[in-house]
Amino acid sequence: MATRMILKNGDPQLRKHCHEVKDFNPRLHMLLDDMRQTLAESNGVGLAAPQVGVLRRAVIVLETNVPDDEEEYMIELINPVIVETAGEQTGAEGCLSIPNEFGVVQRPDYVKVRAQDRHGEWFEVEGRGLTARAFCHEIDHLDGVLFIDKAIRMLSPEELEQQAKG
Repeated sequence: MATRMILKNGDPQLRKHCHEVKDFNPRLHMLLDDMRQTLAESNGVGLAAPQVGVLRRAVIVLETNVPDDEEEYMIELINPVIVETAGEQTGAEGCLSIPNEFGVVQRPDYVKVRAQDRHGEWFEVEGRGLTARAFCHEIDHLDGVLFIDKAIRMLSPEELEQQAKG
C-alpha cells in the first residue's frame, strides 16, 4: 500500500466524468488499497478515485454509524449507482480536495447504493446520516461534481470556529 497525492481544487482531473471499471484485477486492488491508506492518513470519511488522479468509477467511504463497541470500517464501491434515497439533511460539508473550506449542503438522510466489490460481485449497501452524505459526495466526484457546486452557502472562518467550539 502507498499513500497517493490528493488532487486539489483547480486540477482539471477533478471535473472529468469517470469511466466504468471493467477489469477487476490486481491493478484495481492496488488502487483500492492505496485509497484506503490515503484516506486513513488524511482523516477523511470518503475518497474517490479521481481525487488521486484515476478516472475510474471507484470510491471508498468510512462507515461511522457503528455501535460503540465496534470498529468503523471502509466500504469499497465500484461502479456505484444510487438506487434509493429518503429524507433530508442539511449540514456542513468539506472535502479533502478543497482543504479548509466548508459549505452548507443539502443531501438525503438515507441512501441505498448498488455497486460492485473489488472482485466484480454486485451488492447493495445502505447508509444514513454521515454515511449517506459521504456516499452522495463521493459518487458526485465520479461525475466531476464538487460539494462547492451544491453548497447553499460557504461557511465563514468565524462560523467554523463557532462550530468547532460546539
